[in-house]
Amino acid sequence: VQLQASGGGLVQAGGSLTLSCVVSGRTVDSMSTAWFRQAPGKEREIVAMISARGGWHYSESVKGRFTISRDNAKNTVSLQMNSLKAEDTAIYYCGGKRYTGSSLYVFASQYDYWGRGTQVTVSS
Repeated sequence: VQLQASGGGLVQAGGSLTLSCVVSGRTVDSMSTAWFRQAPGKEREIVAMISARGGWHYSESVKGRFTISRDNAKNTVSLQMNSLKAEDTAIYYCGGKRYTGSSLYVFASQYDYWGRGTQVTVSS
């Protein structure tokens, strides 16, 4: 299984970006998928995740600003990020877990597959 993340970049505070994660080797509706981020000197933290059955979880810091979605036809998971803040600056990673249920997984150690990160930089 491979995950390929893209869409990062440099944006001003208050702006928007959309990250995409293309999955190959397994269908996205047979996995839990998530976006994590890691800032320099910090641990990798959950941003948002979507379970195989479509349930979702958001970190408190992004609720109301970010939206995770899944396109089964394109086998892609996206993260729409609005009202970006300087503190959103980090490397964003797409993760996948072999699980077809509805449980929500919010720790990086729980995920089986990882894509390369994509840098998001928000200037204030």
